[in-house]
Amino acid sequence: MVVGDFPIETDTLVIGAGPGGYVAAIRAAQLGQKVTIVEKGTLGGVCLNVGCIPSKALIAAGHRYETAIHSDSMGITAENVKVDFSKVQEWKASVVNKLTGGVEGLLKGNKVDIISGEAYFVDSNTVRVMDENSAQTYKFKNAIIATGSRPIEIPAFKYTKRVLDSTGALALKEIPKKIVVIGGGYIGTELGGAYASFGTEVTILEGADEILNGFEKQMTSLVSRNLKKKGASIITKAMAKGVEETEDGVVVSYEVKGEEKKVEADYVFVMVGRKPNTDELGLDQVGIEMSDRGVIKIDKQCRTNVSNIYAIGDIVEGPPLAHKASYEGKIAAEAVAGHPSEIDYLAIPAVVFSDPELASVGYTEQQAKDEGIEVIAAKFPFAANGRALALNNTDGFVKLVTRKEDGLVIGAQIAGASASDMIAELGLAIEAGMTAEDLAMTIHAHPTLGEITMEAAEVALGSPIHIVK
Repeated sequence: MVVGDFPIETDTLVIGAGPGGYVAAIRAAQLGQKVTIVEKGTLGGVCLNVGCIPSKALIAAGHRYETAIHSDSMGITAENVKVDFSKVQEWKASVVNKLTGGVEGLLKGNKVDIISGEAYFVDSNTVRVMDENSAQTYKFKNAIIATGSRPIEIPAFKYTKRVLDSTGALALKEIPKKIVVIGGGYIGTELGGAYASFGTEVTILEGADEILNGFEKQMTSLVSRNLKKKGASIITKAMAKGVEETEDGVVVSYEVKGEEKKVEADYVFVMVGRKPNTDELGLDQVGIEMSDRGVIKIDKQCRTNVSNIYAIGDIVEGPPLAHKASYEGKIAAEAVAGHPSEIDYLAIPAVVFSDPELASVGYTEQQAKDEGIEVIAAKFPFAANGRALALNNTDGFVKLVTRKEDGLVIGAQIAGASASDMIAELGLAIEAGMTAEDLAMTIHAHPTLGEITMEAAEVALGSPIHIVK
């Protein structure tokens, strides 16, 4: 280790190169800052390497397999459909590599210095960056912390070769015959659903009354129904107790309605949430305020109580979403450059890549009522849409939440094919202060799934065309 090294000076130091950090670094560089980014792992963070991107690739591959064996209603049949899972994994890796390579190119193209190592705060203007062989001191005017989160480990389910977190679940070399998923949140539901599509027998253990807690029941019930169609078992109000490993699998014990039960599987996926990576940065050296859970407290500009240090992404309050981190990264970079930018979470979407997909933005009907807002909730079904029928994918609906007094769009929920893409129009409507009439009078191409949004707006106005009032 080098002792007494000469400090390297930079304007803005970004710690973490995930979807929050790398976006913050690029935006700060665009605004004239000299930027250094430090990453101890791989560029792109959890999202690109072992999270959002590889999981969506695996889900897409599972859908291809399902389509190949379940298209007989369209007159298409296939015999001996095979899955070479090693090739699926190779393809998934190629998608990840393209994106992480792209991030490196973007950072270099914006003249951001990329440093590999772990950063530790010495004081409010200094960090020490260490790797296996050396240490280097960096002096900065401003710092943006974007270190992300990691899976929570349950004491009774320590990670092993058969007790896996999301990273391990995505890296399996074969399609397991049976898996148990502890946690029916969005990660557990997505990965459980992906393997169910490949024919794995899936058991989901969820402590709450429903999977995907936080989404409306009329949405989650569609996902539960489709999981069960694929042979999955969903056990709610269940408490996972422990696991015994055998030579070729696991036995998971759990309690439901006061009765202890056991289920055998090849693997158990532990997906009960994530915790912020704030415990090994030396934040106490600088006096940065945190909650009991290790979440950093910030103001409307992502600034911590130490005025030149900012924090974004999974390490601050709010849902652990990549697009939230990227949004906050831009705000923090602009604040560093002296712009009056502030965070506003009203139109931040939440998406689950389940079957069908779920997406929500703004207020739910219940949230609006809880705040004393009089609303109209207007629904239009996918089953009455020509494109959905032609896709043979008619599960779901679009639900608009509009303010009764003036028709202002304040929320929307979608369950159905391409919900993840369709929610963007409704996020824009909320962001732009649009009304149901604005949506209804926007000409949507026919036949498209986007028309369902227009039709839901017509329902809100009391003049639907393609369903009887």
